[in-house]
Amino acid sequence: MEAEPPPENRHDDHHPSTSGGGLGYFHLRLLCPAAPLLLLLRSDRLYSLSLSRRRGPRLRLLASPRRRHGRRRRALLLSTSGCALRLTHRSSSADAVRVNGRPLLRGGCPADLAVGDEVSLLRRGTRYGFLVEKFVSCERPKLAAAEPCGEVLVLRAESLRKRLRAISESHDPLSFLRDSHCVENGSDDVRVKKAREEDVFLPLNLNAPIDPVAVEGLLREDCNLGQGKLEHCTDSAIAKNETDELIQRSKGSCDGNTEQKEYSNENTEQQHNENEGCYSDGSTFFLNRLIGIGSDMRVEQRSGVTLPQLLHPMDSLERVFIATFTSDVPQNLPVTIACHNKERCWSASRESRTAAPFGSYPNLLLVYPQFPEEIAFGKDRKKQGVACHHPKLLVLQRKDSMRVIVTSANLVPRQWHLITNTVWWQDFPCRTSTDYSALFSKVEESKSDFATQLVSFIAFLINEVPSQSYWINEIAKYNFEGAAGYLIASVPGIYARNPHYLESNYCLSRKQILHTKSAHRMFLGSVQTSVVGLSHRFHIPSDAGSKLKALSVLLSKCHVNMHGTTEVILKRNTNIPADANAVSVLVADLDKFTEEDSVHLGFLPREVAKWVSPLSDLGFFTFSGFIYPREALEAAYGATNTKVQLLLYVSKGPEFSQISRLIQDEHFPLLCSLVASLKRSLGLWRLEEVLSHFKWPETLETDFFYSASSIGTSINPQFIASFASAAGKRCNQDLDSEESDPEWGCWTANHELKKPSINLLFPTIDRVKNGACGIQLSRHLLSLPERTWQRLRSTGIFRDAIPHPYERIGHPMHVKVAQRRFESRLGRHSFGWTYCGSHNFSPAAWGQQLPPPKANPTEARAISSGPRLHICNYELGIILIIPPSAMSKQISGRRHEINDIVLPFVVPPPQYKLGDRPATSLAMREAMAEARILQSNDLVLDLSQDTDEDIPDEDDEHVIELSDCSPEEKEEEKIYAETLWEQVDSSQSQGKDQAGQ
Repeated sequence: MEAEPPPENRHDDHHPSTSGGGLGYFHLRLLCPAAPLLLLLRSDRLYSLSLSRRRGPRLRLLASPRRRHGRRRRALLLSTSGCALRLTHRSSSADAVRVNGRPLLRGGCPADLAVGDEVSLLRRGTRYGFLVEKFVSCERPKLAAAEPCGEVLVLRAESLRKRLRAISESHDPLSFLRDSHCVENGSDDVRVKKAREEDVFLPLNLNAPIDPVAVEGLLREDCNLGQGKLEHCTDSAIAKNETDELIQRSKGSCDGNTEQKEYSNENTEQQHNENEGCYSDGSTFFLNRLIGIGSDMRVEQRSGVTLPQLLHPMDSLERVFIATFTSDVPQNLPVTIACHNKERCWSASRESRTAAPFGSYPNLLLVYPQFPEEIAFGKDRKKQGVACHHPKLLVLQRKDSMRVIVTSANLVPRQWHLITNTVWWQDFPCRTSTDYSALFSKVEESKSDFATQLVSFIAFLINEVPSQSYWINEIAKYNFEGAAGYLIASVPGIYARNPHYLESNYCLSRKQILHTKSAHRMFLGSVQTSVVGLSHRFHIPSDAGSKLKALSVLLSKCHVNMHGTTEVILKRNTNIPADANAVSVLVADLDKFTEEDSVHLGFLPREVAKWVSPLSDLGFFTFSGFIYPREALEAAYGATNTKVQLLLYVSKGPEFSQISRLIQDEHFPLLCSLVASLKRSLGLWRLEEVLSHFKWPETLETDFFYSASSIGTSINPQFIASFASAAGKRCNQDLDSEESDPEWGCWTANHELKKPSINLLFPTIDRVKNGACGIQLSRHLLSLPERTWQRLRSTGIFRDAIPHPYERIGHPMHVKVAQRRFESRLGRHSFGWTYCGSHNFSPAAWGQQLPPPKANPTEARAISSGPRLHICNYELGIILIIPPSAMSKQISGRRHEINDIVLPFVVPPPQYKLGDRPATSLAMREAMAEARILQSNDLVLDLSQDTDEDIPDEDDEHVIELSDCSPEEKEEEKIYAETLWEQVDSSQSQGKDQAGQ
């Protein structure tokens, strides 16, 4: 459809006029592979974007909107009339143009763009794009007479008041006026939104990305960016230097090592700083560098780091692993991206685990980690459930080092340019030889089990993608012993506490049942699995109960340890054609063991046996098993349909020390499956595992707070008490107790109701409304249900989240930071711990502690009776510990203070004032309606679909309901076991016949 021309009474014969008054410039940052070029579009012009096969993307100024029909039809138009940036397109492809990842409808209807929006364009199989970076006003706009003043005037007055205060408090007011724009942008943003509501839109056409060809002429002639025009602009220095930068790049002379005479000294230093990369010893975290923060904030690394700095130098990268999503990756670099997709993550099909959708990125693979069926509604993955892939992890592999980055930012431009996020990273050196033992270390054995946690988390994500299992081997090549922090991971599932080490007498062997006593020093961990096939074996009518009687007699003779389990025999079945890796589970009297007197209970599941058998055959690991005898007997009698649990203990095998020499590429998937299956403490229990190694003096606590962009729906005193207890909080009467029981003096819900333990930081609705980008940007970041606020309102635990340092006020925060701080009695030093990462404050992220399974009083079951933890999300964070002075020497040779960690918000956080209200979802909807930012219900629904920020993960009130029952044996497991039983019986019959002959 041809776009209609703009109404002629809105424009003169030369160019569109500025409706609504005010001259300014839209800054568009090109997201092209070569370099992030900048274009400045004047606010009273009409531009065309087109493509040339020889020249690439091009930007043209249209002298008159009516003259565009006399030339070739254009696929994309950008209008800046009325200080509003609008675009349309008439491409035949429905997916040709995307705004913030969502397709733009065809038909010539214009789409308004706001600061922070990203537009991507598809042309001949390649995507280009640009980011609306900011709008700079060059003269003070005059409000039209017909424009209602109301709230717009209030917001404008508040913005000017804040700006005057900032100027008066600045050490160098002239530099502040020249370089700062944060507060003014807030008023400009309101002005732009208001102009959109009042103005008649310009019909446009859109299809192609932008080209730097002839940019110099465009900037100097078409946009009239002469020095005279910029002398009265507050941001003139920025506009001038960015213009010079763009001109130099368009000439092909902009190089990271080339000095640009047109740059000012500060911008030369900034460019030099960008290209030099960044360094961190891991003892603290940093913030991302926001666009438009003053020059005094740009050079210092503590003021913020950029993604290019973190990736520098790009040419030395060998591989990249990313646990989120990005489209800005080098084309030929091997990149693995683990990301969220609701349909794929819940799918049972292995084909849904991966995708390679980009022909121009041949080495880019998308991985969709599976959500376990046990947390689905009704334990049916077709019904899906509450789950989210939410970590933000980058692993950058180079020949001599591996950089691990843990951040709160998704890899989309908006979150790195406009929103405050935390960034932690540390570089780890390459080893002289690969060390696999480091992948199985424990937190109590060394300063940090960083390598174990990192490889375990990555293994969880790629376990069903064998082609990516080489990452396990790559991580073993680097030395993580100097890690300054402890990784805290969450993985979806329902977990019991890690079992205690148990001494075993038998282990799996390929040729024969091997009697060998285990040693604790060889123990690596345990795997929670099950025994399949009991229903088929013991429910045969012709059996007349003889096998049940034999099983009952043997189980009564078996030694049951203090944890209620008994050891079983694991035996290879190499003569079964259906599965050469099949492993039988035998019950026998181990004091007088003979295989003839044993009872064949069942088999290991196929998915477990496929890696247990070959790893055992190679001699890398040894495996032994334990079951709950009464649970097995109940299943054999048919009293229950639930799985029979089997605890698989893993120890070092005779060839463990030779793994690096003997391992082959085909063994990587086996090792990855083992690492992913080993039980690790996760969520709240991982937090408790790390912090329980330190004694925190309750009477010296000064602060305990948590700042998050999302607070869960089901937050209640029980969850808050669970978190506080995991963090080391103890009740006062037990402060000096030497009781060794870890449950002694734990913080409970009753303690929490009497005296709240923690403060929650969340911005007020007034703070959000006064933000630089208005409320629109925050509504996709912040999540606090109104009912949660009303439930916790009377506790007084909420505090205002005020960004720090001052220059970040007005920018939304997407941080997830917790800190518990202590101060010595004389005030000489401070200590404690700080968390940063992806965990929001919710049971979905940290896990909901569930009570032990309810026992039937008439049929008591000897199963694991401890509490369970239900986790919904994949999450990852880092915890930095400054131990008490008595423990500081064993942890680090130098003395750190917790005050050395600069937090992204004001501390101590102020209490809500009378009448303050947090920016709940309801409060933001009401504020948007009052400000008339949205014009119709259709637009409201449309914007609510914009999920380039965090995916909602807080619908977690079904957790307890979902987790009341134990998992049952799957149909495919029954079929597998029945096939094995048939072949085992057939083999035994043939053996008897041959013996009889």
